[in-house]
Amino acid sequence: MEFVKGHGTENDFVVLPDLDDQLDLTVARVQALCDRQRGLGADGVLRVVRADGKWFMDYRNADGSIAEMCGNGLRVFARYLVDAGHQPQGSFVVATRAGDKTVTTHPDGSVTNDMGPARLTGTSIAAVDGQGIGGFAVDVGNPHLACVTEVPVESFDLTVPPGFDPVMFPHGVNVELINTIGDNALRMRVYERGVGETRSCGTGTVASVASWLAGQGKTTGSATVDVLGGQVFVTIEPTTSTLTGPAVLVARGELDKSWWDALQ
Repeated sequence: MEFVKGHGTENDFVVLPDLDDQLDLTVARVQALCDRQRGLGADGVLRVVRADGKWFMDYRNADGSIAEMCGNGLRVFARYLVDAGHQPQGSFVVATRAGDKTVTTHPDGSVTNDMGPARLTGTSIAAVDGQGIGGFAVDVGNPHLACVTEVPVESFDLTVPPGFDPVMFPHGVNVELINTIGDNALRMRVYERGVGETRSCGTGTVASVASWLAGQGKTTGSATVDVLGGQVFVTIEPTTSTLTGPAVLVARGELDKSWWDALQ
């Protein structure tokens, strides 16, 4: 069984090519693959499969749960397809649980994703370090609570999951903490549902820019977003949003069949 390891601004993934749709990707197998002591180690798994004539990104969080979308994962997925010769460099469509997404790969290794609309669905409060921080609920195909704050984001303890309103977010939520650090420049930390704090979150950067703009009474605009793993560029448009950033493939190999078969 072939695997590829890659990351987008250090949000890392195990890519599993499954062109014949044969893999039984159980929760236990995802958890083991993502475990940094007993597996390969990753924030999530990207299964590469064909569905209805399109490439489908079957994304799983590190805890084995199914997620609707992953912006950094989508860039790595697209980079893998080009690197493996399944797609020519340029623009093509990838199907996700949040709908079809157009991706554009660039010669420098970066990828631009059309992320679809970033929809603000209300306001809410995240409980972090015993304090409530207000923010906007943003739907980027998956749920976010993006909170712009003047408190330096590096000061927060994200080893403990932030509290949130379970009525507004019945399926959990990704929580972003955001500082404005310059003209059209943000810094973000993120706690991802089903994973914990990660070095980056692509949909989270889109939600962060949408929230930052909303706080200024704006619905469109662009910003760079610095995350622990690097920097991306986000544009919010009237009917969609785009995310541009690096996608790096770092290793490839084979999974041991006996190890895989022992997991249920």
